[in-house]
Amino acid sequence: MNLERSERAEVLIEALPYIRRFADQIVVVKYGGNALAGTSDDDALAHFAQDVVLMRLVGLKPVVVHGGGPQISELMDRLGKTAEFRNGLRVTDSETVDIARMVLIGQVNPQIVAAMNVHGRYAVGVSGEDAGLIRAVARDPELGFVGDVADVNPAILTRLLDDEFIPVVATIGTDENGQAYNINADTVAGAIAEALDAEKLVYLTDIEGLRRKVDDPSSLIRQTTPDELDGLMADGTIAGGMIPKVESCVHAVRQGVRRAHILDGRIPHVLLLELFTDAGIGTMVEVPS
Repeated sequence: MNLERSERAEVLIEALPYIRRFADQIVVVKYGGNALAGTSDDDALAHFAQDVVLMRLVGLKPVVVHGGGPQISELMDRLGKTAEFRNGLRVTDSETVDIARMVLIGQVNPQIVAAMNVHGRYAVGVSGEDAGLIRAVARDPELGFVGDVADVNPAILTRLLDDEFIPVVATIGTDENGQAYNINADTVAGAIAEALDAEKLVYLTDIEGLRRKVDDPSSLIRQTTPDELDGLMADGTIAGGMIPKVESCVHAVRQGVRRAHILDGRIPHVLLLELFTDAGIGTMVEVPS
């Protein structure tokens, strides 16, 4: 859609108070593998990269945490392995954790970094293994090498942010013996947001937000609270792969992150629409004031 010059100016003016409000604030963005895989071309990733770089250039401090579930499953299929999930978490044997490392650190992470660095030398790829960023513990022996976040040491991230880089984090952590664990990226994003005392935690996925009735698009929840989300998980409205995402939203907001957002990463420039416009988009979670 073409905008007249006056309309373009109005868009910029609308964004100004939000740019002022969020200047120097940390925004952790979880870019889901579903959002990355949910398009037939590179437009979604290119738009995402533009959004994050623009956030950085107007004074915000973005940190990107990415998943890669569909890409891991695709490589497993090619290698003849069958993916198994329990409560939204992938059962991970020793071979599968190696596949996860290859995909997350060797494929998805550099893909995102390269898309951002088209616009300048801003993005730096790291994993939870680097500088002890993510210390992991086994979640459940039946899940194999699936980890929970035991501790986040954000020193490498704060150093990069202070030097005006954009960290892009692959969610492989290690235990005290150096064993690698695949950790749910939603969980990692929440833990990193807490450790960095982030202003916002944003999840980009392949749905438009949370619904009170799963099959009814008109029941999209624009604003909600941790208590309401607890109820929606308890009654089964929120289930499957959405559980880790919503649990990490709830925990992060209760631990001091000001707001969490669940957005459709397939929408062009959805980050800018949520952060810098009055209307917003998707679902926002916050503790009532």
